[in-house]
Amino acid sequence: MTISLLAMLLAVSPADHRFLEEVQRRSFRFFWEQANPATGLIADRVKADGSEPGRVCSVASIGFGLTGICIADERGWISRREAYRRVLTTLRYLHDKLPHVRGFYYHFLDMQTGQRVWNCEVSSIDTALLLAGVLTARQYYRGSEVERLATRLYERVDWDWMRNGGQTLTMGWRPEGGFLPARWDGYSEHMLLYLLALGSPTHPIPPATWQHWKREPVITYAGKTYLQCPPLFTHQYSHAWVDFRHQRDAFADYWQNSVLATLAHRQFCCDIGYRTNLWGITASDSPTGYVAWGGPPKTPNVDGTVVPCAARLCRPRWVFWAVRPKRRSRWANRTR
Repeated sequence: MTISLLAMLLAVSPADHRFLEEVQRRSFRFFWEQANPATGLIADRVKADGSEPGRVCSVASIGFGLTGICIADERGWISRREAYRRVLTTLRYLHDKLPHVRGFYYHFLDMQTGQRVWNCEVSSIDTALLLAGVLTARQYYRGSEVERLATRLYERVDWDWMRNGGQTLTMGWRPEGGFLPARWDGYSEHMLLYLLALGSPTHPIPPATWQHWKREPVITYAGKTYLQCPPLFTHQYSHAWVDFRHQRDAFADYWQNSVLATLAHRQFCCDIGYRTNLWGITASDSPTGYVAWGGPPKTPNVDGTVVPCAARLCRPRWVFWAVRPKRRSRWANRTR
């Protein structure tokens, strides 16, 4: 253990540990409680006060939820039987009943019927986030029906079809008009998508595809030079499942790039009026609806909202500094 890590751990109080445990369990509870237990579909969002239940599922939410269930099982937040039954129910529904196109799923679904809503697209990135959770469950429940179903779900995805003859993957397809013109051809959250497509045992994309998306823009802020995409989640999502530490290709060290992006973002927040221990902007709901805000550079309409999940992939002690004010605020609210 390094001296800096030891010092950080010694600086974390029992109250900090209790608060972090509470945050993690409450995060899991969203994916557990806001699911349809008969299908495993999970709401895209709900209001925190419970006044508006989730009516629409995002398939990406299912991927995060499946991963969360495995963590909850491991940590004893729910029983092994409860966890396995929910995962199995979800995978059976995905495999046998939920509409798909060549293994890809529609982005948004009705929570009760599983049918497409809002004329949304068959989404390449959201299917990838779903499958990341499916494959997490496959690894965790090895030797079971979950493993067999997860393998079939992954192997039936026709990744090469999603290229539509191009050098990069498209963002999706609609039955009304075919493939979307937009492609995953610049730096963003898509690394997970490409890795799953490259690793497919049945319908892989050519290895050269990895070389064809642009590593740009490169910016420098607060002395940090890195590949940038303003909403901070784009630097985080792939890391939720892929350990990029000590790995690099001919272009970048993507773990270090995301760390630099987070540190630059913290300084950016301070420069526009946030506090050093209360910061973080990434795509989220706002008083006026969903906003894909972030920075640097500053996106429009940043109004002082703090998005707690933004303070990740940075130095551990900075994460604790960021959560301590939230702990004080959360516990203070209990006394009102």
